Amino acid sequence: MILTVTLNTALDITYRVRALTPHASHRVSEVTERPGGKGLNVARVLAALGHEATVTGFAGGATGEAVRRGLTHTPGVVDALLPVTGATRRTIAVADSTTGDTTQLNEPGPVITPAEWSAFQEVYEDLLRSASAVALCGSLPPGVPVGAYAGLVRAARAAAVPVLLDTSGEPLRRGVAARPDLVKPNADELAELTGSHDPAQATRDARRRGAHAVVASLGAKGLLAVTAEGRWRATPPQMVRGNPTGAGDSAVAGLLSGLVEKVPWPERLARAVALSAATVAATAAGEYDRAVYEETLERVSVTGEATAA
Repeated sequence: MILTVTLNTALDITYRVRALTPHASHRVSEVTERPGGKGLNVARVLAALGHEATVTGFAGGATGEAVRRGLTHTPGVVDALLPVTGATRRTIAVADSTTGDTTQLNEPGPVITPAEWSAFQEVYEDLLRSASAVALCGSLPPGVPVGAYAGLVRAARAAAVPVLLDTSGEPLRRGVAARPDLVKPNADELAELTGSHDPAQATRDARRRGAHAVVASLGAKGLLAVTAEGRWRATPPQMVRGNPTGAGDSAVAGLLSGLVEKVPWPERLARAVALSAATVAATAAGEYDRAVYEETLERVSVTGEATAA
């Protein structure tokens, strides 16, 4: 079982309009709703790839109930979310059919009480006992300590469970110092962490800060990986237009599935890039287009070299 942690879950709502114009009224041609938040998106893709995934984190209020109902219709995903008093947030994506661009609106998350955070830590440590890997994903809701991910990384390492961290800002800085097996920042998050805007230099710097491996997401330019086994660059064959919501999460699913399956790094990176592109091409947030994935996977360019033994 692969465990994904989403402390700030969401109900992802996607509106599709012909053209998004500021200060104008719009007719919505299509509305879709999905359980969301980074770790839930990761779990959904893992399940589609044939892995058993368990999701944990917080869910509260009517929106939280909608998230949990949605999970009951997601084969291969087990719901281990904890109920909280506060209301789970919504994220609104407005997809412009004319340009292919998407505008994102993210609500704040619920306030988590000390008792709720304490209860979560107990559940998390129990779930680690049956996990083959764990992903710690996304922002922290109000009330959760800024060093929360660092503590969760240490707990995973104590349980000998490989741990991937995908967050930003101060939670990322503290989490990296706890020595996760892998971090997956985007270019902006990497620059904020290291102070360098050169992805190659920043990726190396991030690894020196404690992460065993760093895979930097460079958007349409693919992925850059620095690991103990070598350094690689994975590039998609072409730019894909569409809704980028969840593309990074699909990349995380590709990396995690490759880790659990023990496939070589170049194959992991190619899978991650192809899944990311296929998610941009999908109609709803947190989904991926299987045909695009299979076509892209064969055409991803991976260059680099393994470290000499």
